[in-house]
Amino acid sequence: PLGTIVFCLDDNLRLGELVRAGDRLVVATGGRGGRGNKHFATPVDRAPRRAEPGEPGQRRQLRLELKVMADVGLLGFPNVGKSTLIRAVSRARPKVADYPFTTLEPHLGVVTVGDSRRGLGRAFVLADIPGLIPGASAGAGLGLRFLKHLERTRLLLHLITVSSDPGRRPIDDYHALRRELRCFSPELAAHPEVVALTKSDLPDVREAFEAARADFVAIGKELRLVSAATRDGLADLMQELAEQLLL
Repeated sequence: PLGTIVFCLDDNLRLGELVRAGDRLVVATGGRGGRGNKHFATPVDRAPRRAEPGEPGQRRQLRLELKVMADVGLLGFPNVGKSTLIRAVSRARPKVADYPFTTLEPHLGVVTVGDSRRGLGRAFVLADIPGLIPGASAGAGLGLRFLKHLERTRLLLHLITVSSDPGRRPIDDYHALRRELRCFSPELAAHPEVVALTKSDLPDVREAFEAARADFVAIGKELRLVSAATRDGLADLMQELAEQLLL
């Protein structure tokens, strides 16, 4: 699949990657071919009993690593509504349930903004990865397996929500995952991002929004309010992502 990176298993040498349709990669060279008896024919000896053996080709064991190809990466703790959101804005169908790590593999969805039937729409690919937890950059949870899938994205959509844990604020979750991003890859942490508070259909989320927005204004960030269940705010959020990708 596009996004595949090829490594030599013996020395972990990176041999290349396939990122565009039609890309080809030579991972091992064939041996030099031998020559049959006809190559040694002479006017005197037209059927010589002589041949030259070929040489063995190169043998390699390979490790294939896939990093998904997406424009926007969904980022957040488990159960913030990432899978519900990608189901609401695309035809991707990841599993949705009320327990951590429902999503165990990346899911890609194509989001279309505008009227695609008249050729006026814009489309981008949205990637949903399993929820992250503190320590993800060191391998906690499913972090190391899936943080790499965000590296090819151009924009991050950071989802947070109101936790049932007393004293835990949305801004605290945001800072916790920003630390994980920086530990995993400073380059990934430097990606532009959009931050949204999800589950606005719940009363406690709506009540907490103004205080949460003030916390984000204090660090120079704008906080959006959306609900994937009722689709409130989703159209504006997808439009903003599409515009950001054009910058």
